[in-house]
Amino acid sequence: MSSVLISGASIAGPALAFWLRRHGFDVTVVEKSHTLRGGGYPIDIRGTALDVVQRMGLLPRLREAHVDTRRITFLDADGSQAASIHPESLIGGDGTDLEVRRGDLAEILYDTVRHDVEFLFDNTIVSLDEHDGGVDVTFRSGLQRTYDHVIGADGLHSNVRALTFGPEEQFHRYLGFCFAGFTLPNHLDLRQEAVMWNEPGRGAVLYAVGPAENVHGFLSFSRDEAPFGAFRDPQAQRDLVASVFDGDGWEVPHMVKAMQEADDLFFDTVSQIRMPRWSSGRVALVGDAAYAPSFLTGQGSSLALVGAYVLAGNMADFGAYERTMRPFVEANQGLVDVGDAELLPRTAETLAARNAALHSRETLPAPAPRPEHSALTLPDFS
Repeated sequence: MSSVLISGASIAGPALAFWLRRHGFDVTVVEKSHTLRGGGYPIDIRGTALDVVQRMGLLPRLREAHVDTRRITFLDADGSQAASIHPESLIGGDGTDLEVRRGDLAEILYDTVRHDVEFLFDNTIVSLDEHDGGVDVTFRSGLQRTYDHVIGADGLHSNVRALTFGPEEQFHRYLGFCFAGFTLPNHLDLRQEAVMWNEPGRGAVLYAVGPAENVHGFLSFSRDEAPFGAFRDPQAQRDLVASVFDGDGWEVPHMVKAMQEADDLFFDTVSQIRMPRWSSGRVALVGDAAYAPSFLTGQGSSLALVGAYVLAGNMADFGAYERTMRPFVEANQGLVDVGDAELLPRTAETLAARNAALHSRETLPAPAPRPEHSALTLPDFS
């Protein structure tokens, strides 16, 4: 039985483990966190990815976990309402899309494989040595093993990608924005809705997935250069965000204070990963590690689910995996460009135009689903 080590236990990793077990592989998943990361902001599953979760038998559980955000309210700088619309008016849809908390999706995927797959939590890969007989792996804990294949499903800042292909900067396509996500008390009593405040180049969002005590807060801003030096320095991240939003109104001071004190702060750039190839010898990448589209596309989790399915069916030919997935990936990455973010207009003029366009959508039908979301028909590997 061929053995596969997967790095990353978020979305792409457990989904890949599910399909690899179906194909008869012996699978181990290593995850740097000490446990699954629960909760988290909502993510979308749509288009071709819906076919994947249906084939996994997960649609009933995911429908139960569906968040069903009912409205997004956009505010002017003074806190007055500019527009209030249904989310589908922003992204299009036909009513079949699923919206679930990231942690809920990760837990559901984990539950499907936890009895058949070995999980190594609180550990990570420190070296890979490929040879004719496999890949020798050394873990941070000192454990050493040999696997037939190693797959990086470890996100935008992939460790496996760095070990195999080199520094991230050569593949990192920065789109001009940064964001900080965290939870804070729901003192506005928001329910199944999001509220977004904007100034040119800055946005603050409160996102309530239900009648919960806490909401998800996001502070996003435009910046010409990616702050690579802050990626591994939480205090530098907090200081940067606080300086950008200093003096702003609405709930922003309250959010900045909560961000400074949050124990779940997640800071990152809005970026894509673009690589000429996603495999080298016995090592391959999947999901954000290979082709992060950025959250502006809303397609990160969907690409991860589809990529896991396609990769598992092509373990004997990584080239076929790339040929199948690349057009789909490129179509979805192409949904946004540098500085292109409807949610974060950079100038007063583009902000006013955005708000006027949103106001018109309050009374217009939702746009049709984007063809890019369903641009790949799943191959049959049975």
